Amino acid sequence: MNAGSTARVTDRRTSLLAAGVLLAMTATWGSTFFLIKDLLDRVPTLDFLAVRFAIAGVVMLLVAPRAVLRLSAASRRRAVVLGGVYGVAQILQTAGLAHTAASVSGFITGMYVVLTPVLAALLLRTRTTPLTWAAVALATGGLAVLTLDGVAIGYGEAITLVSAVLYALHIVGLGAWSNAREALGISIVQLLVIAVICLVATAPDGIVLPPTPADWLSVVYMALVAGALALIGQTWAQAHLPPTRTAIIMSMEPVFAAFFAVLLGGESVTLRMVSGGLMVLAAMLVVEALPRRKVEGEVQHLVV
Repeated sequence: MNAGSTARVTDRRTSLLAAGVLLAMTATWGSTFFLIKDLLDRVPTLDFLAVRFAIAGVVMLLVAPRAVLRLSAASRRRAVVLGGVYGVAQILQTAGLAHTAASVSGFITGMYVVLTPVLAALLLRTRTTPLTWAAVALATGGLAVLTLDGVAIGYGEAITLVSAVLYALHIVGLGAWSNAREALGISIVQLLVIAVICLVATAPDGIVLPPTPADWLSVVYMALVAGALALIGQTWAQAHLPPTRTAIIMSMEPVFAAFFAVLLGGESVTLRMVSGGLMVLAAMLVVEALPRRKVEGEVQHLVV
């Protein structure tokens, strides 16, 4: 095997590992839905987000302060921008949820699957193949089957759509700016920025803390496993994956959410749940089976 073939095999293995990390991260996000649903009966959403990301950011900073110190000035600026985009998206999604059904919010938020390749084409000058667009359409259809009972466009839906644009922008920006060596430091800065934004948003009304040890245990799990470790995994994985492929893999989140809701939350399996989940899974398998070409997300044009 010549050097070129060896490099291609190594790249392919790294790419598959990155996809596996991203899928595991998405599974941890999906595992939090039934926990969050229960917790939000006692703790307001923004308060929960502020506490969650504050714990995640502070703990990771204490564990690995040198990772932040090693960041270049440019990487710090980029991490602040990415954290800001994600933090504002969280707040807008939360505000939208107060004015629209949860199922509609979930579908509109999932539209980042479609918006990611569009923004990648505009900002990174990437090309998306017809088969990839077919996978995007299949994933979107699966999300609709899985989550949607009906939708009317109003204030809640509009600001939720803005949050979906910001989530897509975060995926594109992370794909353009992340690298494996600085993944930990970039993730820590993002977590701290998200925490600050959520704290500022909720501070005027005071911060409500989780009332029971069980609630604190849930928050700590969501902060450290589904928060810090998941964002580190996403940041590292996106150093090796193009944005559109990332978005399609991440569309598995509501599938995992349905799986854990049935397994641990006591919900019943429905035909819509199975059909929508299989459509999203098929979209992910299609995009994973595509031959890898240097056309998507590998040339980075965003500069901050």
